[in-house]
Amino acid sequence: MADHDLSSPLIPPQPSDQPHLVLTVRDNDSGQRSSSTQSHNHHHNSSNNNNNISHLNQNYRNPFEFLGSDGLTVPAPSTIDPFRNNTPNIEGAYESLKILVCLPIALVRSVLFGVCLLVGFIATKFALQGWKDKHNPMPRWRTRLMWVTRICSRFILFAFGYQWIKRKGKPAPRDIAPIVVSNHVSYIDPIFYFYELFPTIVAAESHDSIPFVGTIIRAMQVIYVNRFSQSSRKQAVNEIKRKASCDRFPRVLLFPEGTTTNGKVIISFQLGAFIPGYAIQPVIVRYPHVHFDQSWGHISLAKLMFRMFTQFHNFMEVEYLPIVQPIDNCKENPAHFAKRTGHAIATALNVAQTFHSYGDLMLLMKACQSKQEKPSSYMVEMARVESLFHMSSLEAVDFLDKFLSMNPDPSGRVKFHDFLRVMKLRSCTLSEEIFGFIDVEKNGSITFMQFLYGSAHVMKQPLFRQTCELAFTNCSAGDGQISKEQLGDIIRLAIPDLDDHEIHELFKLFDTDGDGRVSKDNFMSCLRKNSLLIPLFSPCLVWKVSSEAGDRMLEEIV
Repeated sequence: MADHDLSSPLIPPQPSDQPHLVLTVRDNDSGQRSSSTQSHNHHHNSSNNNNNISHLNQNYRNPFEFLGSDGLTVPAPSTIDPFRNNTPNIEGAYESLKILVCLPIALVRSVLFGVCLLVGFIATKFALQGWKDKHNPMPRWRTRLMWVTRICSRFILFAFGYQWIKRKGKPAPRDIAPIVVSNHVSYIDPIFYFYELFPTIVAAESHDSIPFVGTIIRAMQVIYVNRFSQSSRKQAVNEIKRKASCDRFPRVLLFPEGTTTNGKVIISFQLGAFIPGYAIQPVIVRYPHVHFDQSWGHISLAKLMFRMFTQFHNFMEVEYLPIVQPIDNCKENPAHFAKRTGHAIATALNVAQTFHSYGDLMLLMKACQSKQEKPSSYMVEMARVESLFHMSSLEAVDFLDKFLSMNPDPSGRVKFHDFLRVMKLRSCTLSEEIFGFIDVEKNGSITFMQFLYGSAHVMKQPLFRQTCELAFTNCSAGDGQISKEQLGDIIRLAIPDLDDHEIHELFKLFDTDGDGRVSKDNFMSCLRKNSLLIPLFSPCLVWKVSSEAGDRMLEEIV
């Protein structure tokens, strides 16, 4: 058999006078074949017998070709972990001795931190007392009272070991650059900006419930956003534009990365700061260190605070960069505007920008919670996935749940038999073809990135939804529900010798509400979460073509 790359069909196209061969699903376990299919399988098996390699390493046909798929391409996994704190543990005699010496200082610093936080909270409560018109800018006398809290925030920075902070450049006037964006490395960043600029910030809704801090954030006329709600994000963009356009509001500060990183790279930018089309001043923060990495990576807040309290001095550098203006009279594409701004920040920091996003942090945390040995191997650079497949971070986490149930090995790879167990399949030609489709390395195991890309690739095919709906219609026989017997009859066309227990397990996968029947919503939802199972229904589409609708139906499907 000739070698094929992943971008070319694994089976050559058939002549137009044999349309039934396009959708034929082969199963070596079945003796029920048309003469043309038997001829094709004889050639396929003869070729396989000439290859002394494992069955999982063979170039199987593409089981998703009937959807329009021409093969799967998966990018090489990134070796960068932008969320990793480089000194999570106390190492070395010097650091241990320093912490021991600084313990009395840490006690004093913690008291200073608590007193300043309490004083700032009380001052903020007075500033907010009786103020109900929060839609408009804060009155000037209330803003002046907030200076007490701002001074307290500088003492808080002092308590954390930032006795002095190196600055380069100056903030641009608010009327020239009403929006400020910054890289985000630590919880120290917003404390500094609160003292330095007293801006309006964009923050997650969960920040409002943080004791003491939530009240102070409200005084900054915060713009709350739920990153998982499209309507909330749209409303936040409108608020950014409204407040940036009014000189009576403070300038707007955003951390477009959406989360903290270790400062070694810049991750993908959210577009909220760039959609309004106003001039932006980028600002960068650095935390130079030798023994203690101050970044808020995968490390607890309490541990990070303790380490900060027990340092002689923590270094911080802030640099205000030149203003970035939108091109074409504020009509520049937001993604391009964000790319130019990200390039300016990455260049000033002398780092690269990756396709990681907050979604990768969610995947990382999920892998950590399940005690995976290499949790960073489950990051997939979600910004690229979202761009290619329009898949949300929450959907990716659901796919990770399923992948983790396949019991990956310490390297994060899943073997064929574990894949079959979770997907409720048995070992046969079709299941080997499905697994071989996502096993792009042809080594008998798959990574989470391959599983996610394969599932998303199938769902992205233009005929996926249409095929799911047609498959439901064929299974349900027009009554709007699928019974276990009906599902079994259809699936046995693809895998003829499935026993009743295996059919029952597949039926439970589709019967999500457990009522003994599968509705269209159940069916569509299951195939979206298990898109790799769609070839189970392709034989019923072939049967429909050959016995009822002929070439006309084939043209509708293919």
